[in-house]
Amino acid sequence: MFQPQESTPWYRSMTGILTASLLLPPVGLVLLLAHRQTPVRRKILFSLCIVLVGAGYFYLFSAWRRSSANEAHYAALEQHRAQQQREVLAQPAASAPATSTASPSLQPGVPAGQQAAVPAPANSTDTVAAHVGRNYWTNFRGPNRDGRYDEMAVLTNWPAQGLSLVWKEPVGLGYASFTIADGRAYTIEQRRQQEVAAAYDVNTGRELWTQKWNAEYNDQTGDGPRTTPTWDEGRLYALGATGELRCLDAKTGAVSWGKNILSDNQAQNLQWAMAASPLIVDDKVIVLPGGSAGKSVAAYNKMTGAPVWKSQNDRQAYVSPMLVTLAGRRQILVVSASRVFGLAPENGSLLWSQSWDTDMGINVSQPIIVDRNRFFISSGYGKGASVVEITGSGNSFTARTVWENINMKNKFNSSVLHEGHVYGLDEGILTCLDVNTGARKWKGGRYGYGQIILASGHLIVMSDSGEVALVKATPAEYSEVARFPALEGKTWNYPAIAGGRLFVRNATQMAAYKIAAE
Repeated sequence: MFQPQESTPWYRSMTGILTASLLLPPVGLVLLLAHRQTPVRRKILFSLCIVLVGAGYFYLFSAWRRSSANEAHYAALEQHRAQQQREVLAQPAASAPATSTASPSLQPGVPAGQQAAVPAPANSTDTVAAHVGRNYWTNFRGPNRDGRYDEMAVLTNWPAQGLSLVWKEPVGLGYASFTIADGRAYTIEQRRQQEVAAAYDVNTGRELWTQKWNAEYNDQTGDGPRTTPTWDEGRLYALGATGELRCLDAKTGAVSWGKNILSDNQAQNLQWAMAASPLIVDDKVIVLPGGSAGKSVAAYNKMTGAPVWKSQNDRQAYVSPMLVTLAGRRQILVVSASRVFGLAPENGSLLWSQSWDTDMGINVSQPIIVDRNRFFISSGYGKGASVVEITGSGNSFTARTVWENINMKNKFNSSVLHEGHVYGLDEGILTCLDVNTGARKWKGGRYGYGQIILASGHLIVMSDSGEVALVKATPAEYSEVARFPALEGKTWNYPAIAGGRLFVRNATQMAAYKIAAE
């Protein structure tokens, strides 16, 4: 008698395996390995296949959900801005907005309308406080990029309900902070397939102008641009996630010049995109494309965009360059993926270098100048913190480690220095260290991967959930004075303070609060 023949399972058929490989390559690879294996091994590989399929569907579902949420937010934002424009147009003729001229497109194939400035209301006025120090916070993390606010005293006895709200408005996606000058708050956002540099009235939060270009960055950790624009002498320097750099007229948003710093320096984008804010030094704008062949750090003429010098071969990290003075030498302090070094501003020549490498080259936190010869540096991912001393003169300098330990691990937030002590988030927990020894004074208070500003002997702590807290900057003990919800949702953006106002934002909201001492 004929025995019934068992049909060949699809997973043992080469046709089936090739089909699966086309539909889902990882699954196809596992099935290919399972072909002609022993039953036990086949079960193990099939279990792996199930895990891969589950992970694939989870990734696709997460991407779809994020895309849907983004689309809904963009639609609501566009509706909000359209309503604002209708309100402006409905104003009496005497207070109607002045018309600004659209700037020409800088990219082939990009319509000029996509890079035109939106008119600003002519009756926008500054408060007295904003006028007095209106050009104070013109850089990422403040005048010296060190997270200190010294323009005026801030309120250190907050009401039970928190600081007084000035305004709250929707905003586009991204992790940028604010730069404040001439009564305007500047930032950069993602709006659909375009990056948008925008100016807002500090008194009302009303959008004054926008400048757009075609660029889009998407990531599981968050979509949109990461860098904070830099203001200098009436110009705004905005760098997008994919390397698009624009020099804009800060009053109108008109484009003066622009280029892509990655393609211009034959550099590859970072895993989590460009995150270092442009730095203005004399007549130059300094950026960190990370190109090889001497194109890791690039200086362009700030007025024309013409190349001035290029230097080093490092793969870059996510740290903004800083203009500092160490050992009596004015220099540009750069933290790359594997080291920290100083460059001569005039020609980009290397003054000194110190190894500072972490897992996968992930350096994000800003260094802090401790005194005339020393600086503090910290990184997460198990690296820790260190104080480095620079000695020498002229163009010959050396660097040495004063101390190094794991008591402070700044992940993608930066510490501040106050009266000989460093205050920062050690993997999300607020910590105080003695800057001279690295000894831990206290550790307490969970704020997640938030951000910190030092003001009036206190820490303004922005938690990663949108809360703002006031903590005493004292090595004696951890002492939180107040806390209130300032925004809703994940907040990784740095806060900014200018004219006695606290400016905060995340990927969906932005707000201003009164923080000046009464």
